[in-house]
Amino acid sequence: MSTGQSATLASVASSATSVNIFTTAGGGLARVVFNDSTAVLYLKFGFTASTTSHTVQIAAGGYYEFPQPLFLGNVDGIWASANGFARSTSW
Repeated sequence: MSTGQSATLASVASSATSVNIFTTAGGGLARVVFNDSTAVLYLKFGFTASTTSHTVQIAAGGYYEFPQPLFLGNVDGIWASANGFARSTSW
């Protein structure tokens, strides 16, 4: 069993069009996102997030931890207005 001793961190610039936050992964233990922006971040478990087609919304300065069992597919995001970053970590 993996113990999660190695983490992958990324910063994704905010956008008013859908952008990739996490690509499809072959495995993993956890995924988290911090919305380092003053605008709402809409995350979609799958492709092409929008303000009307999303899985979860993260408030400005908010944090989201993916539930178990961990979704390992593609995750896209879009902001209500483009400023800041999504700070993502997976392990």
